[in-house]
Amino acid sequence: MSNRVLALIAALVATSIFGINHTLAKGLMPDYIQPLGFVTIRVLGAGILFWIISFFIKNEKIERRHWPRLLLSALFGMVINMIFSFKGLSLSTPINSSVMVTITPILVFILSAVLIREKITILKGSGALIGLFGGLTLILFGVQQKVGAPNIPLGNVLLLINALSYGMFLIVAKPLTKTYHPITLMRWLFLTAIIINLPIGWSEFREVDWVNIPFSALWRIGFVVLGTTFTTYLLNIYALKHLSASTIGVFTYLQPVIAIAFAIVSGADELNFLKVLASILVFLGVFMVSKNPARKRAKS
Repeated sequence: MSNRVLALIAALVATSIFGINHTLAKGLMPDYIQPLGFVTIRVLGAGILFWIISFFIKNEKIERRHWPRLLLSALFGMVINMIFSFKGLSLSTPINSSVMVTITPILVFILSAVLIREKITILKGSGALIGLFGGLTLILFGVQQKVGAPNIPLGNVLLLINALSYGMFLIVAKPLTKTYHPITLMRWLFLTAIIINLPIGWSEFREVDWVNIPFSALWRIGFVVLGTTFTTYLLNIYALKHLSASTIGVFTYLQPVIAIAFAIVSGADELNFLKVLASILVFLGVFMVSKNPARKRAKS
């Protein structure tokens, strides 16, 4: 398979994990762990894993001129993004969380056009709008979520900031992926995130009752660390080497579909015509944005 196909698969797997995470992570907060303490666990766990793996690859030194961009990437991708994502999720619902992130591609399109002059084609723009319409249809008209949500409006605002921050991360980190190995980037990004997040979430981290926490909560925490953090960030960094930031951003349209599918499989929701139609629109949007007509013209 070509690098582009592998990158598309990586982005798809990462998005699938994110989609499942909305429900699993929500079930942990605030009964077993508070949002900021959860973020601390995420960066600590994933950071340790990336540093262990880094000892088995060729050592790369980060050039001094790249450190400002790396620090900014960590701030957007592993600090602001994670804090506002989990805090917003704790106040809102898993379905709202999965839908709010569908705004990321639109933000990435705008930011890419303004900051790095990335060309926005009619095909990709149309695909983004179709996918967004499908995602919003799925949520606004097809889902009734019965989950404790103490402040949905505030939670949704925080989730919007999360989406904006993740969009900035994809754009700022993109040039670094052309120079460094994904593991090299991840170990330094997460070390930076640990240094920043640890003072912020330490008090909530200490409140976790590890002695009495049930296994059902422990495996979910493990999923968030190994899957939602370690695996997804590694896959997205790899995908950034071969895809544009806007293409990866559009894969977030799949998150509501996956979140709904997970709810159906677990018996928390049921399928109907509206959800099928909305899901088709989402997949169509992702397909249109993942196309690369410029490359096809060049080959012909």
